[in-house]
Amino acid sequence: MNATINITELSNFDLIFEERDAKVFASPEKGIVICQLLSDYVPIENFKNIFLRISEIIKEGGYSKFIFDKRSLRAFHQPSMEWYFLHWKNEMLEYGVDQHRKILPPEKWFEKMVMIAKEQILRNNPTNVIDKLDIKYCDSIEEAIAE
Repeated sequence: MNATINITELSNFDLIFEERDAKVFASPEKGIVICQLLSDYVPIENFKNIFLRISEIIKEGGYSKFIFDKRSLRAFHQPSMEWYFLHWKNEMLEYGVDQHRKILPPEKWFEKMVMIAKEQILRNNPTNVIDKLDIKYCDSIEEAIAE
């Protein structure tokens, strides 16, 4: 289980919802939504449900940045990441979310799996929207908010 986010990192953020696998925060003033995964593995149906709920927040308008804190994960699930990358990000771009900040688990193998999967997704889906997105990897929520 991931350590709780430092309270100072989330000043001006409201907890929008919390469930077993995730906490989601938002700040309309900053135009940022944060998803902090809480489990070491999130089944794809739960993952999609979390992100569909996040979609509803973003569709209210005014958001341009999404921060995805995956530090609690200990399993990499390719189908979830493909859906997130190809479908969810594409739809959220239509609502103005073009900045994505990701915080990965500290294990180097996880980072390697993300990069391999990303290369495969890009190769198999040449019409993806990655060139329209500002994607950066960060070490903390604080850094992700500032970047």
